[in-house]
Amino acid sequence: MSLPRIAVDAMGGDEGVRVMIDGAAEARRRHDQFQFLLVGDEARIKTALDQHPNMRGASEILHCDDVVGGDEIPTQALRRAKTTSMGLAVNAVKQGDAGAAVSAGNTGALMAMSKLALRTMPGIDRPALAAVMPTLEDDDVIMLDLGANTEADARNLVQFAIMGAAYSRIILGRQPRVRLLNIGTEEIKGFDRLRDAASELQAAAPGLDFRFDGYVESDKINRGEVDVVVTDGFSGNIALKAIEGTARFVTDLLRNAFTSSLRSKIGFLVSRPATELLKHHLDPNNHNGAVFLGLNGVVVKSHGSANAAGVANAVTVAAKLLEDNLTHRITSDLAELQARRADESAGESAAAK
Repeated sequence: MSLPRIAVDAMGGDEGVRVMIDGAAEARRRHDQFQFLLVGDEARIKTALDQHPNMRGASEILHCDDVVGGDEIPTQALRRAKTTSMGLAVNAVKQGDAGAAVSAGNTGALMAMSKLALRTMPGIDRPALAAVMPTLEDDDVIMLDLGANTEADARNLVQFAIMGAAYSRIILGRQPRVRLLNIGTEEIKGFDRLRDAASELQAAAPGLDFRFDGYVESDKINRGEVDVVVTDGFSGNIALKAIEGTARFVTDLLRNAFTSSLRSKIGFLVSRPATELLKHHLDPNNHNGAVFLGLNGVVVKSHGSANAAGVANAVTVAAKLLEDNLTHRITSDLAELQARRADESAGESAAAK
């Protein structure tokens, strides 16, 4: 299948042009049908492309030397949406010059630019940031929102669940298990908005091709018992950073333990295959590529510190969402939900008469 090309903000990320181009080239080695619009400083992009002959016939360069700073506040960045590499990459999706945009730049600025240029889909009040995380089982877990919205009401949470489930079906190829993040699994726990969202999801899930399993606590997110975890951006961002911090803590703790003595070093050599497997499983580059769900277009956020393999994963995520038409899936599910709500409203009106 021929995919629309992917716009890459070549100037974003901690390492800049070299890693972004290396990542795009690695993605194309995995999937030789990928085509790219590379946005950024033309001279630097051409220098980086010299190392990747496989990219020459697959890439067009859109010159731009203005870059959104990592600490730039979104409102400031928005004023330069038409001159920065990030803004031009997103605008390429709006204009139809690319099917998706990938950037490793400032998350807040990318969300603001994407929302302004692409707008939210009909039936979606707010877009959400979703990411994939590893679990103890073979399948990964999707979590949203991770920071796009500090607050979310019941209606928002239901929409997040629908978007996350549609994304999960693309990854898993089966009906996902959806849960709301809460402080307990009992029905009485949590805020009213959580209980209201749970009630609607329980009723709507059978017609929307996902299974709603109630609540999940934060210590169960990575156990493999849930496929989609839904929450507001404030709680989601805290949970995500706690998980990432714990992963780094465990990795550093093992490194310190294995280098503390000669006996420990020998033990490390014996257990090295297991520790390498653990390192691979916890490496964020292997799950890189957060998605802004709910927009009229695909925008993927790569981690700022991602290496080439991580950028390649983010590009692959963008292509996968295009190939499986994520926006159409979400639109169809929203239409089903609206029809269900209309039927319930009609039934209530008839009963009142």
